[in-house]
Amino acid sequence: MQRFIDLNCDLGEGAGQDEALMPLISSANIACGAHAGDLATMIETTELALHHRVGIGAHPGYFDLHDFGRRERDITPAEAGRLVLIQVEQLHEIAGTKLRHVKLHGALYNQVCRDAYLAEGVVADLARLWPNLIVYALAGSELAQLARARGLRVAHEVFADRTYQRDGTLTPRARPDALIHDEAAAVAQVLRLLREGVVRATDGTDVPLRADTICLHGDGPHAVAFARRLNRELEAAGVVIRPCTG
Repeated sequence: MQRFIDLNCDLGEGAGQDEALMPLISSANIACGAHAGDLATMIETTELALHHRVGIGAHPGYFDLHDFGRRERDITPAEAGRLVLIQVEQLHEIAGTKLRHVKLHGALYNQVCRDAYLAEGVVADLARLWPNLIVYALAGSELAQLARARGLRVAHEVFADRTYQRDGTLTPRARPDALIHDEAAAVAQVLRLLREGVVRATDGTDVPLRADTICLHGDGPHAVAFARRLNRELEAAGVVIRPCTG
């Protein structure tokens, strides 16, 4: 049976590889000026995505250019919801009806995915004002479950180049084993997720995960080469890359 998968990438963050990456993905998460990007990059990246028929998503994070939105903060559910809404609205001003999904960034993503109270604050606002957007959420997370319960469409996200803990969360970036640097190992992790629905955690445990969309990071020095290899490996395995419908 032929398998379909969405391949998403965080773009508009100043890595200088967006144009090369865009033909290799099916969904673009566009930085909205908080952790990275500005009006010019949002317009440029949106136009590039439209040209390549790539799904457009808002990529809200903390207002934190210095630390790239990767430092966690104390925040209330209402504040989390407002952070997301402000940035979704900014990208909607540019993309209009072509805006199809939302995926949080960095520390905000991790906090909202694991904290039910923060997730409820974000989900409640999205369900009220942006009910047609697909929510990209860490597979099996609080955010994924609460968004689904609210009637929102959810894309369960897995990561090609990140390692996992036995509870299905991502290994914190502060740890030396957080990233998978070996391309072959990253490809093998993706293929096993698609074929068996499991990922090997850092302690050796096999963790079941649903995979609707795969994230590859666009800010690494070898991101384009890895994206090309992943495309080839997926095609060889009979997997078709296309935008997720949630």
